[in-house]
Amino acid sequence: MLKIAVTGGAGSGKSTVLRMFADLGAPVIDADQVCREVVLPGRPAWEELHRAFGPECFHPDGTLNRAAMAHLVFADPEARARLNAIIHPQAAREIQAKLRELESRGAELVMVEVPLLFEAGLEKSYDRVIVVYAGEEDQVSRLATRDRRDSGEIGGILKAQMPLKDKLARADFVVDNSGPLSRTEEQVKTIWAGLQKILTTKGETVTVSR
Repeated sequence: MLKIAVTGGAGSGKSTVLRMFADLGAPVIDADQVCREVVLPGRPAWEELHRAFGPECFHPDGTLNRAAMAHLVFADPEARARLNAIIHPQAAREIQAKLRELESRGAELVMVEVPLLFEAGLEKSYDRVIVVYAGEEDQVSRLATRDRRDSGEIGGILKAQMPLKDKLARADFVVDNSGPLSRTEEQVKTIWAGLQKILTTKGETVTVSR
């Protein structure tokens, strides 16, 4: 099974690109959704987070207050490291379980959205890497509008991630999502065709234009 990681910067449009691949028939795994699942009340990661950060980072019903946690960790690198050390191993196990399930069902290819692929050193777990690109102005605008984050928090998010130019240098494929969605979709279809060719040629090297 060909395992494809979809990554990029915050606000670059990874989820949009993943949906486009899903529309083309790709099985997809959303790492952000997996992270939401592993911190549900009663799960081991939830227990660890509660001990590490206290009740102020949780809603009255016990669910994680993601806004409060984000405000804390993007202002405090040590808190961010504690959070990642708790969530990442749990999420990685869940993703591996989902991959095994898809493979057992005969899937030839799967797309996995992994926002912190390079930061967490996970790139070797995947056969190909797609980096979704957008300019920093676009990233800031999307984070402010879509996620309603303030400038301080946005700065912390971008600073916590590897610069997009460094991710681009390590990509097998790049989707430039700084223009209209129709252009993004064209790039996705081109990459999809290239991946299908990889499958039919049993992994031989195939060049796809960026």
